[in-house]
Amino acid sequence: MQEIKREILISKAAELLESGVVDRVLGWKAGEFDYDVTPAMFHNADELEKEFVWNDFCGANFSKYLVNETGKSENKVLVFLKPCDTYSFNQLLTEHRFDREKVYAVGVSCNGMLDVNKIKESAESIASISMETDKVMVDTLYDGKITFERKDVLSERCINCKSKKHVAYDELLGEDGDVVDSSRFDEVEKLEKMTPDERFAFWQKELSRCIRCNACRDVCPACTCEKCVFDNPNSGIENKAAANSFEEKMFHIIRAFHVAGRCTDCGECSRVCPQHIPLHLLNRKFIKDIDNFYGEYQAGSEVGSRAPIVNYTTEDLEPGEAVERGDGNA
Repeated sequence: MQEIKREILISKAAELLESGVVDRVLGWKAGEFDYDVTPAMFHNADELEKEFVWNDFCGANFSKYLVNETGKSENKVLVFLKPCDTYSFNQLLTEHRFDREKVYAVGVSCNGMLDVNKIKESAESIASISMETDKVMVDTLYDGKITFERKDVLSERCINCKSKKHVAYDELLGEDGDVVDSSRFDEVEKLEKMTPDERFAFWQKELSRCIRCNACRDVCPACTCEKCVFDNPNSGIENKAAANSFEEKMFHIIRAFHVAGRCTDCGECSRVCPQHIPLHLLNRKFIKDIDNFYGEYQAGSEVGSRAPIVNYTTEDLEPGEAVERGDGNA
């Protein structure tokens, strides 16, 4: 898939600002480091030229930002969406979480984003990062220059990309792709093959690192409640450190159930986790089970689609039936 240049995105954004189609642009700007790219709002061509960034670290899914942003003005906001982002965009529209008429969505083709944590495993004290087609060159402060194959430092969600196809946009920049026959459920199947004790030990180890920063919840496009139960002082579980191992696991289990059938597998939860917990595996387990028990379903593939678990039919699974069939391992 042909790479989209930064200048093309800037030109399109400036054109839409000048014509009055939009009055602001939701995009990316540089943070403290080369790999520290952060969402930002731009209001004119000068800001775009000086600060707008488009590179292999623009992983943020902007769809959730629209929930609050569309309520700030009667004018349209321009948002750039990668293929995987458009599924979350559609799912939020299905849930009536933002006003579609206040958004101008520009789809951008994507060849995958890089995982800086993979780079840091071999390159400490990063001074700068540059890219050349299939190579990633890292200048370090103490170890000189280290070169990586791009495919070796892709983020997990990009290695197991579910789709290169945009399912929503007003305008498309670059080529559109297809739904990908990925291997995203392979790790889930490995967990399913474990004994109950082995699975418990796996999740005990992973979730014990949780510091309850709520980054996963705050970035998740499926978590848009105005008042989260974990922010409710009357719930007994308001934003506190886990008092015991049960509470430690309960936060993530509750979240996984909350987004079941609505999670688009965008991978944002794992991307932002400072403890590098593979939270996406919990959600993929639910997605895989829905596919197995009710037929293949992809949240956000089209506006208005309803997850099988929100529609009752007489053919639905009975309690315990999944376990009896041997498919109920978590």
